[in-house]
Amino acid sequence: MPQNPPLVTMVLMLLGGMGLLLYGISVMSEGLQKITGQRLRQVLGSVTGRPFLGLVAGALITVLFQSSTATTVILVGLANAAVVKLRQCMPVILGADIGTTVTAQLIALKVTEVSLPIVAVGATIIFFTKRDRYRRVGQAIIGFGLLFLGLKIMADAMVPLRDSTLFRDALLQVGSSPLLALVLAAVFTFLVHSSAAVLGIIVVLATHGLIDALSAFYFILGANIGTSFTAVLSSLGAQREAQRVAAAHFFAKFGGTCLVFPFAVPFVHWLTTVTASPSFQVANAHTLFNIFIAFAFLPLHRIGATLLERLIPEKKMPEFEPKYLSEALLDTPSIALGLVYREVAGLSSEVLRVFRDVDRVLRLNDFGLIDRITHKENVINVLFSKATAYLTLLLRRPLHRNEFAKGMGLFKVLNDLELISDIISKNIVPLLQNKIKERIVFSKTGWEELVLMYEEVCLMMRLTHKALVTADYCLAEQAVKLHPKILKLERGLKSTHLYRLQKGVRETERSSRLHLELLNAYLRIAEHLQHIALTIAGELVETRVCPPEPALVIEEEPEEDAAAGLRAP
Repeated sequence: MPQNPPLVTMVLMLLGGMGLLLYGISVMSEGLQKITGQRLRQVLGSVTGRPFLGLVAGALITVLFQSSTATTVILVGLANAAVVKLRQCMPVILGADIGTTVTAQLIALKVTEVSLPIVAVGATIIFFTKRDRYRRVGQAIIGFGLLFLGLKIMADAMVPLRDSTLFRDALLQVGSSPLLALVLAAVFTFLVHSSAAVLGIIVVLATHGLIDALSAFYFILGANIGTSFTAVLSSLGAQREAQRVAAAHFFAKFGGTCLVFPFAVPFVHWLTTVTASPSFQVANAHTLFNIFIAFAFLPLHRIGATLLERLIPEKKMPEFEPKYLSEALLDTPSIALGLVYREVAGLSSEVLRVFRDVDRVLRLNDFGLIDRITHKENVINVLFSKATAYLTLLLRRPLHRNEFAKGMGLFKVLNDLELISDIISKNIVPLLQNKIKERIVFSKTGWEELVLMYEEVCLMMRLTHKALVTADYCLAEQAVKLHPKILKLERGLKSTHLYRLQKGVRETERSSRLHLELLNAYLRIAEHLQHIALTIAGELVETRVCPPEPALVIEEEPEEDAAAGLRAP
């Protein structure tokens, strides 16, 4: 069998090594997300208001994901979903830039030489344990090993290039033109979506003597700018806050590059006096550059946020677009699940508002209010469709078993909320229109009964909504216990209505069909609310203990909990 020419073999090794490196990052990130998914939401929720802790959190998260790009895209998605603000994100972004330098330091320490044993350890854990938690740890370790194995393969492939005059001249030509080196490194980093991968290649090139320290530094600056392009791209078409977060990352990298560029030569000269190792020179340059950016811009993050708010002004949010869902965060399923929770809570709030409008129409006989209900129903139906499609995609992603169960619970809640919305639009709205057109008037007793039934169902809906927003088991239990009472009430009210018919009350005879169908619609809504409350109590809450007599506290207007997207499910 003929052997491949050395050039073909080298190219295949380079491409295979790059693929293995990127796949390793993906595998490791997936395993770590399964392990730290809920904690990741809690960390982002707790430190985004504290600049220094945000810096540390950004660094740690990026060390786990091995990509500042991934961390920034997560923050763009959270900002797009209105979970975090620009001023909260900026310290985390600066920390992420520091965290991404760890990979280069590990490469300089020659961790690539033990990549195969690392893979062996991870594989052993996966094959010899049945517990999901340990298997996820093994998956993360395998990904870590594959990352460095890919770099080792690429390094071995580049060995023949040391003797290639053509390749050395090409790199020399690029390295002698700082701006060209910056642009090429930025574009390549954007294409592979991983600054860690590009930095690994730069370290390998420097280690084999294919580029000098100054050229490597220019490549590093370009890679740092390029890593911000992905976040900028993911923010296109997103909310203004998400665009500001992406712009903040780009301007921090670009501004830092502009500040250090004039001092590149003396800075690199100083680095060469600190260590003679080319790999450590590259790693140290990358680390010090990002530390400089962090401490240069951290004190100015509030001023920077104000400037970006003026540069990118707010725009009106399309009402037919989900408020919290972000496709960019589907690659971080644990966080995306929290955003679905917020979206479902928002839809629950809208359904409650529409149900309150039903009572206003009954009292005021206003066609304008009916038009408003109809419009809201159209908007809600579109949002239900988009939320269901998003959740379906999310449930196909790697989720922890408990998170998958909560995702299925949210699916059930969405379904019941949509059915409640359909009852209002398809059953109650035509009844309201008929009442106004035919000028139907209820008897005094009949009206009081309808109000009583409505208020009980509305109370159950408010309880259920509050239980969903706060993930409160006790409120869900109270809502469930209301259903038998409503069922008994509906039967009693029908009986008294029939008694009035028997007595020949004129208003009762004329409003009989409307009266009975409204009672029936209210009862059907209560049944779906019971399903939602049972789902909350059984699948969406962690603590299932209530005091003997829980206090009943319901807000007058439904408002989503500001931290619900990060804390729950």
